[in-house]
Amino acid sequence: MVVFVDTSAIYAFADRDDPNHERAAAGFAAVLAEPGDLLVHSYVILETVALLARRRGWDAVRQCLSDVEKFEVRWVDETLHRAAVERFTERKGRYSLVDEVSFLVMREHGVRHALAFDRHFWEEGFLPYPS
Repeated sequence: MVVFVDTSAIYAFADRDDPNHERAAAGFAAVLAEPGDLLVHSYVILETVALLARRRGWDAVRQCLSDVEKFEVRWVDETLHRAAVERFTERKGRYSLVDEVSFLVMREHGVRHALAFDRHFWEEGFLPYPS
């Protein structure tokens, strides 16, 4: 199974003070215990690194960049970016631009489950991981 990983989960895992830290750790442990991949896109990495740099410092950034090397990364190209911008503007910013990219990437890859703590994924019809 492929599981999409959102900024909210990566950040929660990296920050032991985050209220979702234990849930994030359990989610990563669960997905790593079974065959499958962790999927992320480059805007999630960018967003996570920006948050970590501002809130947790350089060591957290370095560790995150090392950890995400183990993930399958969908690099955001011009076509994907434009499609996400179109959805973002059509929906008048209902979800963030990064979330719009996430939803498109998940559909592109046929992924149904997200390791995330952002209700927008469930509103879009995706399933939480672990269930």
